[in-house]
Amino acid sequence: MEERKTFDQIKVGDVACFSKTITESDIYLFAGITGDLNPVHVNVEFARKTIFGRQVAHGMLTAGLISAVIGMKLPGPGAVYLGQTLKFCLPVFPGDTITAEVEVIEKIAAKNRLRLRTTCFNQEGKAVVEGEALVMVGKEVY
Repeated sequence: MEERKTFDQIKVGDVACFSKTITESDIYLFAGITGDLNPVHVNVEFARKTIFGRQVAHGMLTAGLISAVIGMKLPGPGAVYLGQTLKFCLPVFPGDTITAEVEVIEKIAAKNRLRLRTTCFNQEGKAVVEGEALVMVGKEVY
């Protein structure tokens, strides 16, 4: 587990990342957990007939990688996720390696909050998800 950072240890411009290759199993597991059985995600034959031409990962599966960065790296364990905006820029396919990147763009000292730029990139360096998050961080390590 990553070391937890306090609000005072975090600086504007700090960046952290997490990478994962998305598999068909990830897609089916996410579908089962969430109940989102849209055939573009879980039916390969159906997906072949769509504008994507093949199976596509759920957008929220990809966006979930941002949560891994926030919860485990920046700010890390104990962070409280307060909000997130998302824009889905490109589809993610099985076999794509996605890197979720979080960058501190503002510190709100009065409330121990951070505003974060959140971006997921594919293996070609293209943004597949973009957004901003608001998180609360403790002043002390507990």
